[in-house]
Amino acid sequence: MKLLLTGANGFVGQYVQAALPCVPLPVGLDLRDRAALTAAVAAVQPDAVLHLAAQSFVPAAFENPHETFDINFTGTLNLLEALQSCGFTGRMLFVGSGDTYGQVPETDLPVREDHPLRPRNPYAVSKVAAEALCYQWSQTSGFEIIMVRPFNHIGPGQSSRFAIADFARQVTKIRVGRRAPVLLVGDIDVTRDFTDVRDVVRAYTLLLERGQNGGIYNVCSGREYRIRDLLRQLLTLAGVEATIEQDPTRLRPAEQRRMVASFDALQRDTGWQPEIPMEESLQDLLNDWEKPRQ
Repeated sequence: MKLLLTGANGFVGQYVQAALPCVPLPVGLDLRDRAALTAAVAAVQPDAVLHLAAQSFVPAAFENPHETFDINFTGTLNLLEALQSCGFTGRMLFVGSGDTYGQVPETDLPVREDHPLRPRNPYAVSKVAAEALCYQWSQTSGFEIIMVRPFNHIGPGQSSRFAIADFARQVTKIRVGRRAPVLLVGDIDVTRDFTDVRDVVRAYTLLLERGQNGGIYNVCSGREYRIRDLLRQLLTLAGVEATIEQDPTRLRPAEQRRMVASFDALQRDTGWQPEIPMEESLQDLLNDWEKPRQ
């Protein structure tokens, strides 16, 4: 099977390339360039598509919502049209986001796929729109599309723009004496649903094989982790003692206090469940930050 991969250079894309034989889009190709995208897809003639490429950093989405929408929605439309023009009849997996649910009342946890979508930032809006587009095409085009809503990822290689990866970076610097024993954090008394990136990629692989056309699936661990507890676990694993200081610049307005989701639909259709324990994910993150950075 010839798998076309968009977003190959991103955090998840690198794990997809390690796990599966796939054909990435040419380096530097912009999904907004219809002609170049159409030519690239025609050259590959894929049997399946994993569409990861997106502008996914929420602060950047607020700074430039037009760009975010152009990449995430219009870029997806360009990809769908490129696939159609080359006679694609396979399956495509569209990667959305658990962020599309927006503020979820604690009484509705764990969140399931039938929960209303109430996006609260331009990134989430773009993903809701692109997901709706993909559903329409799953019903009216000559190929099948499965949609996923992944929740928080964790694992080695993740950018320090994300909280747990940043904590691992800070803890490692303290451990090797390159930083005073003070950790700068945001609001760490919230909970999130974290899944190891390698388990996420396995879920995507199974859904490409077994997911239902037009189906929407949460990809999550089904476990609620308090950020403060994960930070303490990182400190313990590294054998480090440090004080914790809240940095006001890291606080987000109207933060969701608790989040956990259900992967029942994913398990029902594919048999998937998370396999990598949190302690292993955290240790691998710490080990990764030990390596020299370019």
